[in-house]
Amino acid sequence: MTVPGFRDWIFSAKTFAGGMLALYLAMYLNLDRPYWALATAYIVSQPLTGAMRSKAAYRFGGTLIGAIATIVLVPNLVDAPELLVAALAAWIGGCIYLAVLDRTPRSYLFLLSGYTAALIGFPAVDAPGAIWDTVLARVEEISLGIFCTTLIGTLILPVPLGPALAARIDALLRQAAGASMTLLSGLPDTAIARAGRRRIAADAVEIAALSSHLAYDTSRMQGAAPAVSVLYQRVILLLAVLSGIADRIAALRDAGALTEDVRALLDRMSAWLASPQTIAAAAPGLHQAIDALQRPPSAQADWNDVLRNGLLMRAHELTDIGHDIAVLRAQLDAGRAGLPSLSLPHQLSAPRHRDHFMAAYSGAAAALAVGLVCAFWIATAWPDGAGAAGLTAVISSFFAAQDDPVPSIIKFIYGALAALVIAGVYLFAILPMAHDFTMLALALSPLFLTLGVLMAKPATAGFAAPVAFLTATLLALTSAYSADFPAYANGAAATVVGLGAAAVVLRLVRSVGAEWAAQRLLRANRADVAAAASHAGAADRLAFAALMLDRLSEVIPRIAASADGADAAAGAALAEIRVGINVVDLQRAAAACRGLPADALHRVLHAVAAHFRARAGGPPDAALLSAIDSAIGACCGVAQGRDILLALAGIRRALFRDAPPYRPGPEPRPALEMAA
Repeated sequence: MTVPGFRDWIFSAKTFAGGMLALYLAMYLNLDRPYWALATAYIVSQPLTGAMRSKAAYRFGGTLIGAIATIVLVPNLVDAPELLVAALAAWIGGCIYLAVLDRTPRSYLFLLSGYTAALIGFPAVDAPGAIWDTVLARVEEISLGIFCTTLIGTLILPVPLGPALAARIDALLRQAAGASMTLLSGLPDTAIARAGRRRIAADAVEIAALSSHLAYDTSRMQGAAPAVSVLYQRVILLLAVLSGIADRIAALRDAGALTEDVRALLDRMSAWLASPQTIAAAAPGLHQAIDALQRPPSAQADWNDVLRNGLLMRAHELTDIGHDIAVLRAQLDAGRAGLPSLSLPHQLSAPRHRDHFMAAYSGAAAALAVGLVCAFWIATAWPDGAGAAGLTAVISSFFAAQDDPVPSIIKFIYGALAALVIAGVYLFAILPMAHDFTMLALALSPLFLTLGVLMAKPATAGFAAPVAFLTATLLALTSAYSADFPAYANGAAATVVGLGAAAVVLRLVRSVGAEWAAQRLLRANRADVAAAASHAGAADRLAFAALMLDRLSEVIPRIAASADGADAAAGAALAEIRVGINVVDLQRAAAACRGLPADALHRVLHAVAAHFRARAGGPPDAALLSAIDSAIGACCGVAQGRDILLALAGIRRALFRDAPPYRPGPEPRPALEMAA
């Protein structure tokens, strides 16, 4: 861990100032639980101003929705505690379902809507007549914490998100350019190089998540979210294109067919990528050079010519991607909203993967954990059972989107145990000597300033944040000192039981491994490839590629966590994406064909669909290879045959990388008949 710097201490001081201002105002207004304002200040606080304001907005919205749900549920079901508990558990599970589906920082809105209802609703079971006053007080306390932290963070030495995001983007683009130049150089595709490309995908996902806060930022990049979104899509697409380029270079080199003119073009492209300032201006010249090297299809397909043309087509796509990334980066530097003129089509609202099963599974597991704690609370008439149930809801929500939330929950429990010890020391040894608010603030300052510095460091934030807001909650600060040991002990027990129950239940019914989750994503891709091969004209090429690449961005961080099989899994995922895109192109070509060529293409599509429907995902059989080779022979030397050959070659290389090169048969090939 690095030594905290000046910015870390400034962030801590601002967070502490916001928390103390919120606590003071809550006490001045004589609210029931002023400590909620202090705890909220530490929940909302973020080092980057844009992220803090975004989180504040989502927390305020989630609090209001959760409060409304409480007002609807508690008075109507208070005479049936079991039914009320079931309704609140179902509400929490439903909110988690929506949050896991969302996959953006906006998911925080849904999480807050769920566990706010739990934190307010469960304690209100014993006093339903005062539900309106309770809800109003909680909303006021939370709103004070949000407002004070956001105000101070915005006005006093704000740290805009834009410059930090721009620095992350520049680092990502340098990695992407380096990976591209390495492949274009023809050097062997080593495990280190492949791991570097997986890191590019993981970093791109993080940048896309950060960019969703830009609308709340204070920098000139406030309106740049669309440009960053399209840039993210280009970087993910780049990985698939590089995979195709690496495959074609390796095949041509192994066949001794990587000619000097193609080698010179690749060297020129490598030099082009090394000069970011001229990438956009030099792209048209590269397009011309690439097109000049294309060879027309012959009556008898020369496999090396097909591979060469495929390499040149991918080089053309790489040039388009490089141009688009360069102009998008210039757009960000200029601080202009909107999008520049791009070479490739784009979708601002590109389709994203939604796993309804896993979202429902996460919600149901959380509801079960909450329900079991509530059943224990009701059966034992435990006075602090409501607090335990509320914490179970909170912790189940925090980590609902993780494949295995239990390790994070265990770390959280360590933080909770530290908070219990700290709160006990303060309640019974330090706070009795604090006779006014100034002394209280001075007494709290060493602890919360230290925790604030640790929250500013990514390596320690996961431990310090729960310690900060749990300590603020356990201290139960009000305008008058009123701590007693039985109340503290019951609160400590509720904390341990609530968090421990969540860990146990989620371990038993919810935890899945990263490999399992990655395989589920890959199966979804395989199902989409099979569907595209089965339904003529059903898939839009851009939308199809965007959806598959979105899944790839989810798969790569998961398989990168383990070195075992990571290269093979990443390579298989990229190969399947290449197959899928080529299948969409073949569907379009088959719809325009008549006669034997059309029949040959339909046989390939049928065989591809059968292969990708196989749940095991084993190697393709020889019948598929034979169908592809027959289709290649049927489509040689005819109008529009080149694009079909490139698509067939792409499928062949992706599925049968180690197969011998295609050899034309002796029989004559029929002409391609195009539909009117």
